[in-house]
Amino acid sequence: MITDKEFTLRLIRQLTQALNKLILDKPEESLMQKEMDYDTLMKDIFKMDFATISAMTKEEIIAIVNERQERDHKDYYEMLGNLFYLKSKENNNQEFQGKAQTFYELYLQTSGIFALPFITRISELKKALS
Repeated sequence: MITDKEFTLRLIRQLTQALNKLILDKPEESLMQKEMDYDTLMKDIFKMDFATISAMTKEEIIAIVNERQERDHKDYYEMLGNLFYLKSKENNNQEFQGKAQTFYELYLQTSGIFALPFITRISELKKALS
């Protein structure tokens, strides 16, 4: 039997994969279908939509992640980094760029993984913010 935590973690990984495909311009489905799935996943994972989450400060979002099990933090940070990165690309939003940078940095810290794509994105975000 799948617990709520396992189900949520599965949703996070599913959203992360979908976001990665969009970031790399390799969507498998129409963008309209991705948007519908995206909204559903956000509500299932956070019990709120993107507009609500994006209005929060980085610290408030980090506090939400810290309420989860520590072993899952890296998955949340990767997903949030991808989410804000993609949204910053769509809207050229500096606030989203700053959040993406923060969440990618937290992902690298919590995962202990040397991930060149994330390091490259962090550098790109730093340039855009300066």
